Amino acid sequence: MTVDEQLHPVAIEIRPDYRLWVRFDDGVEGEIDLSQRVGRGVFKIWNDMSAFESASISPHRTIRWSEDVELCADAVYLEITGRTPEEIMPGLRALADA
Repeated sequence: MTVDEQLHPVAIEIRPDYRLWVRFDDGVEGEIDLSQRVGRGVFKIWNDMSAFESASISPHRTIRWSEDVELCADAVYLEITGRTPEEIMPGLRALADA
């Protein structure tokens, strides 16, 4: 996967119990459980459910709640698919070996 082929979230839906459904531009979709992050560090803002419900997709491919609280699209994709970074970005292995 090259920079031009980065994964882009195209739709999100807030689900009960701090779950988030995400669909990516390659058709992959799924739900992630974010409940373990609630109340920890920057995720303290989620103590107010309306803050969690304010999620949006940023122009920079992140899923964000504020300037300080966002999730990387690649990390969300890996969690949904169960794949490794090397599986979705084969060039990583070559960089690590260099």
